Amino acid sequence: MKKQNIALYADETLSSHIDLTIIFIVIYLFLLVLTIFVYIYYSESIIMQKRAQTIQIFLPDGNPRGIRIADILSRTVKAILFPRNQFEYMLQREELANVGFYFLFGKSDEGKDLVYIGEAENCAERLKSHHSKKDFWNYGIAIVSKTHSLTKTHVKFLEHYSIEQARAASRYQLENSVDPAMPYVTESMEAEMMDCFDTAKILLSTLGYPLFDSVSKKVVSRTSSDVFRLRGKRIQAEGNLIDDGFVVFKGSEAKLKTVPSCHKYLIDLRTLLEETHVIEVKDNIYEFREDYIFTSPSTAVGVLLGRSANGWKEWINLEEKTLDEIKRNVLG
Repeated sequence: MKKQNIALYADETLSSHIDLTIIFIVIYLFLLVLTIFVYIYYSESIIMQKRAQTIQIFLPDGNPRGIRIADILSRTVKAILFPRNQFEYMLQREELANVGFYFLFGKSDEGKDLVYIGEAENCAERLKSHHSKKDFWNYGIAIVSKTHSLTKTHVKFLEHYSIEQARAASRYQLENSVDPAMPYVTESMEAEMMDCFDTAKILLSTLGYPLFDSVSKKVVSRTSSDVFRLRGKRIQAEGNLIDDGFVVFKGSEAKLKTVPSCHKYLIDLRTLLEETHVIEVKDNIYEFREDYIFTSPSTAVGVLLGRSANGWKEWINLEEKTLDEIKRNVLG
């Protein structure tokens, strides 16, 4: 009897070990599949942003400054850009009578880039309301499906995510007074919407609105050698040359006063940056509260030092090489 009990106990123990092993194997396989899915998803997202692309831009009225319809042939969404003064003509076309999400772009009186992000089951009807009630915008871009496959849930998710990403990038000042709630979507639907967002991001930049392209130090500077530094009396600053000009990174410092010979355009720009709270006084110097893009390295240096200077010679990297040596003398 004792031997039978021992054998029974041994069988139960073995069975328990087998059950635990099966559970561990199932968990391991689940984590493995999840890891592969995440890797593939993010790899495709990164590849899409960096690989060569063919983008088709259609001009309905033949005017390159007017309505433009852009799409990537292999993708399911397209972007329709329209100037506000052609809104009535745009309403005569069928593209806006669709479920979609949209962007209204303009500038503040101080020259700050502004954007409003929204969604609608019928973009044309919603934009009619904005046309009569919102004053700031001059251009609109609607993102709609080429296959009419977007639903209200899809565009509410894309609206929410677009606002979130625009705020993170900090390229434009958001005119949205309320943050929309994130709707529930399935995992597969979210993956599909992220693909739509990546396409919209590329199309917006192509049309001249890099709303989601961050210019922060960690994004535009892959290594420490990519960061250029400026050292003046009592101030230090960092920046980099980018597609749009020269970006001075958040936390950089500028002199509080200008020299008597400082050009008026530099004085006016410093005044504008202070009025828009891009720079603020701290310990008797100015400090940049956000990343800011200047039209050139020399304009950036002029604002920081309060005097005219050659930015190509003043900005230096960790190897003590000037911006001129790194970016302009590559052939010599």
